[in-house]
Amino acid sequence: MSRRLIVTADDFGLDVAVNEAVERAARVGILTCASLMVTGPAAADAVERARRLPGLAVGLHLVLVDGTPALPAGEVSRLVGMDGRFRADPLRQGVRLFLSPRARREARAEMRAQLERFQASGLALDHVNSHHHFHLHPTVQRILLELAPRHGIRAVRVPWEPALPGVAPWRAGRLARLAAWIDALQARRLETRLRRASIKRNHRVYGLRLSGRMHAARVLDIVRELPEGASELYLHPVARPWRSGDPWPAHYQGLAELEALLDPEVGAALRERGALLSSFAEAAE
Repeated sequence: MSRRLIVTADDFGLDVAVNEAVERAARVGILTCASLMVTGPAAADAVERARRLPGLAVGLHLVLVDGTPALPAGEVSRLVGMDGRFRADPLRQGVRLFLSPRARREARAEMRAQLERFQASGLALDHVNSHHHFHLHPTVQRILLELAPRHGIRAVRVPWEPALPGVAPWRAGRLARLAAWIDALQARRLETRLRRASIKRNHRVYGLRLSGRMHAARVLDIVRELPEGASELYLHPVARPWRSGDPWPAHYQGLAELEALLDPEVGAALRERGALLSSFAEAAE
């Protein structure tokens, strides 16, 4: 089995500062993929940049929490707050999907609308994932698989992360450990569903536990121990901080993550490890 690495930037289209970082990392760094928020404030700019980057594979970053819907707020009223935005708490949003048939119908319509907006961009759909990995929710998994044939979904991220080199096991409180266990269980269920549906997927992902803090030293540690199969490394690079629109969490280190994508030592370590950089669909072969 070959050793392949997908390198993805999430939140493409959230801000021009993100888009600039994606373009730079795709041109002169190791970035191979970007996940587009079609309802992001800078989505049009992201699509224009992607058209100039034929080597960049672009997927859909579904947004059902903490973002703006593609449909009018009145058509997704069970999922949005008074401000017309999706509610930011994934747990409460997930409970709504479990308890409300109307919320499930709205989620399906919204997912279809975002897929259609991506198709309207003219970009080839490389993969699908979601904001806050909300596609782990069993209802969202089911809807995604139902929509896959009509919308050309070829690959989906399975957000399961093995132990990281040099990082201690989970030491959070009981509730956080329980949430991590549930997420791991749902990731395995998603992998099984994708396999049965003949939809490509990664074998593992890096960047979950240290989301927003994947600086060069950590990326090097991962690359040097990269196993065989299709691995994905996802980051949140930015070209500069921003304050307007949808700012990122305060602990995110987007500038450091961009530096990691551009670091020549990382590229050299990939070559030494015999790892091939690939798009998501190619690596999932």
